[in-house]
Amino acid sequence: MTAALEVRKLRKSFGGVPVTHDVSLTVQPGERRLIIGPNGAGKTTLFNQIAGEIRSDGGSIHVFGEDVTHLPVRRRAHLGVSRTYQVITLFARDTLLQNVVLGMLGVHALRLRPLRRLAGEDELHARAFQVLETVGLAHRAHVPAGEMAYGEQRRAEIAVAMAQKPRLLLLDEPLAGLSRDERALVRDLIARIPRETTIVMIEHDMDVALAFAEQISVLHYGELIVEGDRETVVAHPRTREVYLGG
Repeated sequence: MTAALEVRKLRKSFGGVPVTHDVSLTVQPGERRLIIGPNGAGKTTLFNQIAGEIRSDGGSIHVFGEDVTHLPVRRRAHLGVSRTYQVITLFARDTLLQNVVLGMLGVHALRLRPLRRLAGEDELHARAFQVLETVGLAHRAHVPAGEMAYGEQRRAEIAVAMAQKPRLLLLDEPLAGLSRDERALVRDLIARIPRETTIVMIEHDMDVALAFAEQISVLHYGELIVEGDRETVVAHPRTREVYLGG
């Protein structure tokens, strides 16, 4: 079976300081993979390398068998890579519906026709509205994103990412800053994502994250130090040492 994501000996340094160091991991299609580690472990840098937002110093990245190591973000998006961010990246003055439409546009043929008015693209808007229904935000479709509650914005970001029908979805701390009730909403939303989409998630809410994960990778100072299923990783002495405080 061709892996959904295969990373081999990936490296990145800033100012001579290694942030990811010979990271290798393989994620199978449909898998739910959790990446954990203390602050500064290199988790978001790893996501940025996979998504193509920063150039790696060495190593390789394959997505569903395609070598994307040197491809720009837009080319990776067309191969099915989508992501969310730690910091909200919605266009605050645009409505939620407009944000989702813009997300869809990144992989839609209309991106090649910049002079065409999007307002008349009924099919595109209908699809965006349908995506909002899946995250429980259809009733907020015409509200400017900047006027929405923080928890709603978190769900909206997942909607924008899912609007591209990704095969590989990277979720960077999707529960960060949420209340207990909001975390439950987002947790359930992620759980409902079809298995056609492989998910790799960074998260610090361990109760939710461990319930989500089938395989876990632990990063520490840019190195992958432990990998395996939940029981193996939680019981491993290195995990307890660097992350769980045991």
